Amino acid sequence: MKTRKIETAAWDSAEVLDTPEAIEEYLAAAFETDDPVFIAKALGVVARARNMSELARDVGMTRAALYRAFNGETSPEFATIMKIMRALGVGIAPVMRRTGKAA
Repeated sequence: MKTRKIETAAWDSAEVLDTPEAIEEYLAAAFETDDPVFIAKALGVVARARNMSELARDVGMTRAALYRAFNGETSPEFATIMKIMRALGVGIAPVMRRTGKAA
């Protein structure tokens, strides 16, 4: 029996984040994980989708520093996260969680 080799391409989420709505849903899903490293990586994906070089200029960082901060291997400082989110036109707002427990 002859087996066939199936070729696949790596998935890059940045390629489908082409509308503000897609970016919003992508980041909302990332924030639902409560995983700071995953959230940082998701912000990095959005930054790539929106043009990392331009974003780096807007926030006064180098492209390399942005890639390092949002590579998913580290947790960038909160100030850096806020700076990037502001430049991307993304905000965060506190929301009370429904835990089912009395306060």
